[in-house]
Amino acid sequence: MSARKLENVGSFQQQITVEARQTRLELSPDSVVIHKSGVEFRSPVPFNLWTEMTIALQSPRDESPIQCSGVVIACSGNKHVGYHVSLLFTGMSKQAQSRLNSMAYSELGTG
Repeated sequence: MSARKLENVGSFQQQITVEARQTRLELSPDSVVIHKSGVEFRSPVPFNLWTEMTIALQSPRDESPIQCSGVVIACSGNKHVGYHVSLLFTGMSKQAQSRLNSMAYSELGTG
């Protein structure tokens, strides 16, 4: 993942949904770090490497969520403290990437 974070200042104020085959997580915005090429989040359950997931992000400025897909590239932790999951975006459409970038830059005041 890129070392440059796109969001960590409240750009996404609604819950973030992460789904795998039989798991659906509703994550609070403060538990997710969004990078230009993926996301990192805390999870109460572990995920196997290469698990395919979908994620829905919604900005308070835009009513339609951004749908992204990706694969788990790292998962560490345990059942007592939770798991730190890294997800790499795959096959993101140019429109979704553009919306993600414009939301992040406008919220941060850098573009």
